[in-house]
Amino acid sequence: MPDDTSSATAPDATREEHIPRVSVGIPVYNGERYIRGAIESILAQDYTDFELLISDNGSTDGTQAICEELAARDSRIRYLREPENKGAAWNFDRLPHLARGEYFRWHCHDDLIAPTHLRTCVAALDRAPKSVIMVYTGTAQIDEDGNIVRTQAEGLDTRGMPPHARYGHFARHLAYVNSLYGLARRDLFLTTRLLGTYANADYVLMAELALAGEFWELPGNLFLRRVHSGMSRQANNDQESVAVWFDTSQKGRKLHFSEARLFKDLFVAVMRAPLNLKERALSLWAIPRYWARHRWRAIAREVAAPFSPRFRRYG
Repeated sequence: MPDDTSSATAPDATREEHIPRVSVGIPVYNGERYIRGAIESILAQDYTDFELLISDNGSTDGTQAICEELAARDSRIRYLREPENKGAAWNFDRLPHLARGEYFRWHCHDDLIAPTHLRTCVAALDRAPKSVIMVYTGTAQIDEDGNIVRTQAEGLDTRGMPPHARYGHFARHLAYVNSLYGLARRDLFLTTRLLGTYANADYVLMAELALAGEFWELPGNLFLRRVHSGMSRQANNDQESVAVWFDTSQKGRKLHFSEARLFKDLFVAVMRAPLNLKERALSLWAIPRYWARHRWRAIAREVAAPFSPRFRRYG
């Protein structure tokens, strides 16, 4: 345990409690296979002024024992456990509210980061103007055994662009949403509605962030995103199972109109954003011009879903 962070969870009566600059939040449900590696990759960072929040959504496997073991070794870890699974959206969204750091990032329980990831991102945000809401690095996809299978640069750097241009740029280029696991200014991050309770709600969150500020893409593939058979979109490939993954209260519903909700929220995002009249009009025009063109296949499947069960599957 590094000396410079020991006061984060063990203050004494003679000094104020240290508030870490960075908060990392891991939402997890039944993640025993990979959670140890994810936690250890964060603890191995060469930037040490952070707290690690783990929100356990009622895991029924060995996740709790692993997290409690590691939390006992390192006081930067705050382990929080709910008695039952409330869905991924709830679990993701509680973390930035519980965080204390100036900067915040989500970290999935099966992913890893290189030891220089936090230092690189903190240095970039520190030197960036306040108009920059998030910085992120390139991504290396890894398999179940941690072997790199491909690298990705998302091309979502929007420095210098006005809000409507950022909004349209994201509509054209969003794919794997790797950049959502970059480092954000937490106060600006919390001005969004965070993650909605339906499939592809992360697109809306990214759109809201694009309206709120610029993204910087940093060199180096320092984010290692694991692709495996148990990840959410491979383990859940029909409308109902995806909906339940986001929100467990959706269990039993057969039809889930996620695209309709997505486009409603894309509209609301523009109306909520502090834009002048010209920027608001241009951003609204980006919804049919870019977002609808990007999503037309998913829209068509949703329209057909009530008439044929085969259209209720993803992929």
